[in-house]
Amino acid sequence: MKERVDVTDVGTPTRTTPRALGTTPRGQRGRRLAPYLFIAAAAVYLLLLTGAPLLDGLWLSLTDTQLLNPTEGAFIGIHNYSSLFADAEFAHALVVTIVYSTATVLGSLTVGTVAAVAMNGAFRGRVLARAILTFPWAVPSVAAVLIFSWIYNKDSGVLNQALSSVGLAQHGWLVDPTWSLFAVTLASVWKVFPFVMLVVLAALQAVPEELYEAARVDGADAFNRFRTVALPFLLPTLRVTALLMTIWSFRRFEIIWLLTQGGPVGSTNSLVISVYREAFVNSELGRSAAMGVVGLVLSTIVTVIFFYVDRGAARKEAL
Repeated sequence: MKERVDVTDVGTPTRTTPRALGTTPRGQRGRRLAPYLFIAAAAVYLLLLTGAPLLDGLWLSLTDTQLLNPTEGAFIGIHNYSSLFADAEFAHALVVTIVYSTATVLGSLTVGTVAAVAMNGAFRGRVLARAILTFPWAVPSVAAVLIFSWIYNKDSGVLNQALSSVGLAQHGWLVDPTWSLFAVTLASVWKVFPFVMLVVLAALQAVPEELYEAARVDGADAFNRFRTVALPFLLPTLRVTALLMTIWSFRRFEIIWLLTQGGPVGSTNSLVISVYREAFVNSELGRSAAMGVVGLVLSTIVTVIFFYVDRGAARKEAL
């Protein structure tokens, strides 16, 4: 009689599975190094093409370098900075820059947001309307300046003709110190508001439709639906856009220079116009570099304030 064999005692080969990615010492080291490798190219770019010129500009601001003799500048310490802050024209340029940037940012954010809300709705010809509203952003700055030079013309401009047709006084928009900064700001808002519109429109299309439907059921009108549903989604986008627009406004040169060249009587003489004049008209490279450093400090202050406000807003949303 054959003896029965208990097959349960027979060992079966076990199947090994590979370790999860990143669990080995080499994988863990790779995961720790990955973020640094990803930003290495951007860091090298910034160091070579931004950091080196920045340091060179800082050094230049501490010298009395002249445009016609750029290699013979002597070190003079903070003399350029002390002379700037004692200069009434430079103080006026700072005020013009702040007023111009504030008005341009607020105007473009307002017009761009209103346009985005209008373009977010469904209506016939929406694609064509969106294309028309993005036209100012696509137009070269020189072409935009030519358009507004014709609009602002004192004798034959369409704006003065429109004012005259309704019995209002005409103005020399680009030659009157009272109106020149307003005219330049209006042209700048027209040029840049499509960027805000496109960014806000993209954010609006990410708002869930169910939230709008719930607001309609609760009896909310169009304004309250925007305020309670869309606006909370838009605030982070608007904050980032406002930061970008502010920095760009500090740096904007071509529209102001081509329309007024900083005049009349310095009424549109912004910081960047002063930097250009000091370097290429007065040939004072060192003093011009000091002005540029002041502009960099202003942009840095605005950026720090933005991150502080954004951090506070994120904390409130988390509560």
